[in-house]
Amino acid sequence: MAAFKRKRGVHVTAEKTTKKVKFVADDGNTEQNAVNEIVVPKPVSMGKWTNKERVLIFSSRGINFRTRHLMQDLRTLMPHSKADTKMDRKDKLFVVNEVCEIKNCNKCLFFEAKKKQDLYMWISNCPHGPSAKFLVQNIHTLAELKMTGNCLKGSRPLLSFDPTFDKEPHYALLKELFIQTFSTPRYHPKSQPFVDHVFTFSIADNRIWFRNYQIIEEDASLVEIGPRFVLNLIKIFQGSFGGPTLYENPNFKSPNLHRRQLRLAAAAKVREKQTLKEMQKVKRSAAKEDLEKDVTADVFVTPADKKPVEIQTEPPEPKAEKKHKFKPSKRQRQQMARR
Repeated sequence: MAAFKRKRGVHVTAEKTTKKVKFVADDGNTEQNAVNEIVVPKPVSMGKWTNKERVLIFSSRGINFRTRHLMQDLRTLMPHSKADTKMDRKDKLFVVNEVCEIKNCNKCLFFEAKKKQDLYMWISNCPHGPSAKFLVQNIHTLAELKMTGNCLKGSRPLLSFDPTFDKEPHYALLKELFIQTFSTPRYHPKSQPFVDHVFTFSIADNRIWFRNYQIIEEDASLVEIGPRFVLNLIKIFQGSFGGPTLYENPNFKSPNLHRRQLRLAAAAKVREKQTLKEMQKVKRSAAKEDLEKDVTADVFVTPADKKPVEIQTEPPEPKAEKKHKFKPSKRQRQQMARR
């Protein structure tokens, strides 16, 4: 059967609403006049995919397993996302804009690892901006959390924001950036026409807390699914991955400074213990000296009577010499007896 070729310049006016499928019942006869037709109804949703938001999710080299699992979970939850290979550390961040252009993406989630222990997340509107840089803390992935919640893969989420997002201007900018990045476009080919989970962005302790909950149909209660992480805002830039600074968080403390303060606190504790030991040694030595010198030893000592000084005018009398008595020995006594 020859393939159907569409001619250029020909405009098809008739819109095909139903699909007809014909089949012939095989009763042993080669020619059958009775032809049965089955009419397939048109699809329920006749909407058109107009919001072409695509999010590129990738990272730099040097990330750990937890970050890799978090990236995979976000790609699973966001059917409009794309993946790419890890970027080299030596490359500048402006290269990400070119990667997004090659991948035909207008939003980007870039995870940057430093010192193999600190994780930073960039969320950007490519290629014109704005962009924001966060420090990611307290990461818990889907494989790590043992939650009872579950949702359909590819379903569209609801986005719930804290009321504080509408009070501060920098939070309002982040809210719009989150909406355009995390919301699944309607009628996306890889999405499902269901809404069964909700992304919540809460603000507490000057940080943004991300949670994912399942919506239970019976009583509309929420059960957490995962993943979960905390975003600590650092800066908001006018451009994509750079440019003039629109906002800088005054409460942000870098991880290097935090670790330095912890080390200084530990060193101060050690120094305090050493000084206490030295003080205890001094006290013990002083106690030993006190024990050697008894204060109560002179209580019962009475002073002697003073005698007058006698001056001798005459020499003392000589002492009488004792005569040496000779005592013969036994042998001498025997000889004397023989005589």
